[in-house]
Amino acid sequence: MGPRRGQRTGNLEGVNQSGVEDLRRGSASAPQRVAAIICAHNSGVDIASTVRSCRAIPGVDLLVVVDDGSDDDTGRNARLAGAVVVRHSVPRGRASALETGVKVVAMRDRADWPPRLLLLLSADLGESAVEASALVEAVMTGTADCACAAPPATDPSVGRSLAENFARSSIRAATGWEPQAPLSEERCLTREALNAAIPFSAGYGIEVGMTIDLLVDGFTLVEVPCTFVHLGSDHTIGSLNRTAQYRDTALAILHRRLRRVSLPAAVRREAARHQRAGSPYPGSPSAAGEGSVHEGGSGAGAGSGSVQA
Repeated sequence: MGPRRGQRTGNLEGVNQSGVEDLRRGSASAPQRVAAIICAHNSGVDIASTVRSCRAIPGVDLLVVVDDGSDDDTGRNARLAGAVVVRHSVPRGRASALETGVKVVAMRDRADWPPRLLLLLSADLGESAVEASALVEAVMTGTADCACAAPPATDPSVGRSLAENFARSSIRAATGWEPQAPLSEERCLTREALNAAIPFSAGYGIEVGMTIDLLVDGFTLVEVPCTFVHLGSDHTIGSLNRTAQYRDTALAILHRRLRRVSLPAAVRREAARHQRAGSPYPGSPSAAGEGSVHEGGSGAGAGSGSVQA
């Protein structure tokens, strides 16, 4: 059976086969590690507690904080807390900051070990960042290629903004999936999935664009309940910037509609029939891996702008 769409295979022709076998054995026996990537802008008050909390997440051995042009002590406090800090001299936005963080992680991955899982977190989660353990577990155990944080079902106020409702209906129209928290910024995903989502949509369109692209490319997503608490220093989160969030979400959706990025109607219907809250999507074997883009046959995001370890 060939590789699933979105996965990369290396060309081993001409390579010493004994060396290849050694690499494969080393990769098989190496532990699966996780890198946390935190994009921060003027979050000096809370960044240290967020970084320290991330160190308690099982599997996390690398914490990368991208200081996106802060003019406070964000970078210094993150470094003192044990993070690898990369600084943008001027604010470039979350998409650029995430791509910088991904590149730093790729450079620090070992060739003979599995690529790290990528854990994307906000800068002001403080001690609640440890809730991301559930996201890591879902991906590390193979439940899904991408785990997205969802609020507890008892919280009726979450996921009801105009941007979230628009994102939810658009994801459903393109893929058949109806997520509870379509714009959740806290996610854990494999390197293959992350590569398929690059280049990111601009601004607050990252999440809706990523979700549609991954599902169309044949990856599996799941929502995991997490009780994250934003302490308030991260003023860039979408819930504090509703107008910009709606604008960027709409632009990301429009871009994909113009390119007709979607699963075939029959696949959407079949996958939606098997959808269960808290279960991986697509949940039907017949729906997995059959994504297509109705614009000439190339996968959405896959192979374009990918960051390779």
